[in-house]
Amino acid sequence: MHEAVQVVRIVSAVSYALLALVAVRQWRVRRARAAAWAAAAFTAIGVVAVVGIVEPQRPHELGLKILARILIACLVLFPYLVFRFTLAFRRSAPSLFRFVTAMTAALVVWTFALPHLPAQGESWSAVFAVYIVFFFVHWVVLSVASARQLWLAGRDQPSVARRRMRLLAVAVVLITVALLLTTSAGSNSAREFVTEILAIVSAGLFGLGLAPPQMLRIAWRRPEQERLQQTIQSLMTLATTQEEIAERVLRPAADIVGARAIRVLNEHGRTVGRYGAADPDEEPTVLTFAGGSLSVWTTPYAPFFGEEELALLRTLGALTGVALDRVRLFEQEHQARLELERANQVKTNFVALAAHELRTPVTTIHGFVQTLHHLADRLDEKQREQLRASLEQQTTRMALLVEQLLDLSRLDAEAVEIVPQRIRVRDRVEEIVASAAAEQRDSVRVEVSDELEADVDPAAFDRILSNLITNAFRYGAPPVIVSAEQSDNHLRVAVEDRGRGVAPEFVPDLFERFSRSDSSRAISGGTGLGLAIARSYAIAHAGDLRYETADPHGARFQLVLPSKVAA
Repeated sequence: MHEAVQVVRIVSAVSYALLALVAVRQWRVRRARAAAWAAAAFTAIGVVAVVGIVEPQRPHELGLKILARILIACLVLFPYLVFRFTLAFRRSAPSLFRFVTAMTAALVVWTFALPHLPAQGESWSAVFAVYIVFFFVHWVVLSVASARQLWLAGRDQPSVARRRMRLLAVAVVLITVALLLTTSAGSNSAREFVTEILAIVSAGLFGLGLAPPQMLRIAWRRPEQERLQQTIQSLMTLATTQEEIAERVLRPAADIVGARAIRVLNEHGRTVGRYGAADPDEEPTVLTFAGGSLSVWTTPYAPFFGEEELALLRTLGALTGVALDRVRLFEQEHQARLELERANQVKTNFVALAAHELRTPVTTIHGFVQTLHHLADRLDEKQREQLRASLEQQTTRMALLVEQLLDLSRLDAEAVEIVPQRIRVRDRVEEIVASAAAEQRDSVRVEVSDELEADVDPAAFDRILSNLITNAFRYGAPPVIVSAEQSDNHLRVAVEDRGRGVAPEFVPDLFERFSRSDSSRAISGGTGLGLAIARSYAIAHAGDLRYETADPHGARFQLVLPSKVAA
C-alpha cells in the first residue's frame, strides 16, 4: 500500500504541475484578469504538490524550514486566489473583500511567525493547533464561497460554460475534502491513498473546467449546435422583411452565449429586432458584420468560459448580415415593382377619370356648337346669347376639371415639388383671401399674428387655403374666420364658417374624390375634387388636412403643416 501511495502522490504532483502549465498558458494567450488569478492559484498549488513530494519529513535546517513555511503559505493563498478568480467576473461587497484579504494576509504572516512546525507524528503545541483551526476555517469558507458562486452562476450559461463552471465548483469541493482528510490521515496508508486519489480527481476536474478537450466541447455544445444549424437553415430560406430575419436569429443567438439581451441592427443602424431586457448601464459586446451588427449583453463569465461560443456568434452574425442584405435587395426590388404598378395604376385611373368626367361637358359643348352651327339662323338674339353663355359656362367647367385632373395625376405620381420658403403668414393669408373671396372679403375675419412666420411651400399653401375659403362661402355661411398659430414645430391654419356644417354620416367620405353630399349638390355644382386635391397637397407637404364641427355650428377645416421642412 505504501508503494501505491507513493505512486498516486507522484501522479497527483504531475497532474497539478500540468494544471499550472495549462493555466499559465491560458493567461499568456488571453491576458485577462480572470486568467491571471487562475494561473496564480494553480501555480501555487502546483508548487506545493511538486515540492511536497521531495521535502524531508523532519526539516531541521533553516532553508528547509523556510521552504516548508513557503509551501504552507501557498496552501493558504490557493483558496484566496480561487476566490479572486470568481471575483474577476462579478464584484463582491467591498467590506467582504477587505475582510477576506485581511484574513488571508494575517494567516500568511502567522505562517512565517510560527516558532515551530511539528513533524509527522509529533504532538502539536496549543499555538499550532489554533493556527490549524484558523487555517481550515479560512480554506473551507473561501472554497465553499467560490464553489457556490461558480455553481449558481452556471445556471444561466450555455451548455459548455455551465459544465466548465460546475466542474470547477466540484473540483474546489473535492480538494477541500482531500485537505481535511490529510489532517486526520496519520500513518493510515488507506486514508493517504484515498486523499491522493481525491486530489488527482480534483486536478482532472480543474483541468476539464479550465481547458476541456475539443471533442468534449463539441459533445457538450450539441444542443446549441443543433439549434444553430436550424437557424442557419432558416436564414437560407427567403424572408420578406429584416424584422423576420431578426426574429429567426435572436433567440438562438442569445442561447449560444447565454446572453441576457441581444439586438440586431441593419446597415443604417436601425434596430430591426431585440430579445431580452438589457441593463441600460451596461455596455454590450458589439459584433459588426457586413450589412449590420449584433449588440449582445452577455454575462461576465462569457468571455472566459465562452470564447468559442462568441466565435460561433460572429459566424452567425456574418450569415445574418448576408440575409439582411438579401432582404434589403428584395425590398428594393419589391418597392420598385410596386412603384411601377402604382404608376401604371395612376395612369389608368387618370385616363378613366378624365374620360368619365370630361364626357358630360364635352358632350354639352358639342351639342351647343352643333346647334349654333346648324340652327343659328332660326334662333333669335336672346336664344343665341343664352347658348353662348351656357357654352362659356361649360368650357369654364371643363377647363377647371382638366386643371384638377392634372393636379391629381401629378400628386398621385408624387411629381409635385415642395419647396418651403420663409413667409409672413398674415400677409400671405390676406392675399389669398383677397383673391378667393373677392367681393365677399369683408365677410372674412383674419386672426393671425403679424409676427408669425413659417417655412412652407407658397404654391401648395395658396392652393389649399383658397380652396377652403371658396368652399366656406359656397357651402357654408359668413362670417368666415381664418386663424393661424404655431405649436410643436407645426403651422396650424384653421378656416371655419357659420353654416350647417357637414352631415355626420358624410364626414368619412368628405375627402374622397368625386364624393358630394346631397346637400352640396343642391347648393352648387362642382366636381367633388377640391377637398381631395387640398388634402393631397397637405400630405405632399408632410402635413394633413382635418375636419371638425365648428363651435357653436358650422364647418371647421384645420391645415397642419411642418413649419420647418428641408427644401
